[in-house]
Amino acid sequence: MTQDIPNAAPQIRVDIVSDVMCPWCIVGFKELEAAAAQQGVTLGLRWHPFELNPDMPPEGEDLTEHITRKYGITRAQSAENRAVLRERGDALGIDFAFGPDARMRNSFRAHQLIDWAEGQGAQHQVKLALFAAHFSAGLDVNDIGVLAQIAETVGLDPTAAGAALESGAHADAVRRKQAFWHQQGVTGVPAMVFDQKYLVTGAQGVEGYAHMLRQLAAQPGAV
Repeated sequence: MTQDIPNAAPQIRVDIVSDVMCPWCIVGFKELEAAAAQQGVTLGLRWHPFELNPDMPPEGEDLTEHITRKYGITRAQSAENRAVLRERGDALGIDFAFGPDARMRNSFRAHQLIDWAEGQGAQHQVKLALFAAHFSAGLDVNDIGVLAQIAETVGLDPTAAGAALESGAHADAVRRKQAFWHQQGVTGVPAMVFDQKYLVTGAQGVEGYAHMLRQLAAQPGAV
């Protein structure tokens, strides 16, 4: 399922491999979105699953403890990194509400919700709603009840969403998609594939993405 943003030509396909736990993924998307508006192109978006922490326990982990342990940095350095994210997020309209109780969550169920929503034509809307739920509202996006409510906020049936998650009907599909991107060499996110040819990793900034879009839009056959 494709989400077109905005309604203009030419259109460039972008496959985005990301995790809803990854702040740089929403930063990168918002920068890409701004670059597309600046350049007057349409993005044919497809989101794909990636888990930064596939072994995260169901109850999650304190954010600061997780970051300092995983990356071998101090609590002060962790706080500095979040300050940088807040500043960059503010410029893009992202509310990073890193409170003292912020937690890293297991995101596998969130990816299953996105997979289910793709069949409802709402993959993009649910993905963005999950980013907001985690980073701005501090909600537990591993909780089925919370995920059903998130589905409802974008106009989907919360009962159907909850049933899909309870059954695990989309678990295998998510695993297959994750395995595919691992096989393509994706080891970190955000990872964006432009026009099914060009891989760009990390949040590149508005001008970085604008440069890429200009090059692609100028290629013969761009539509």
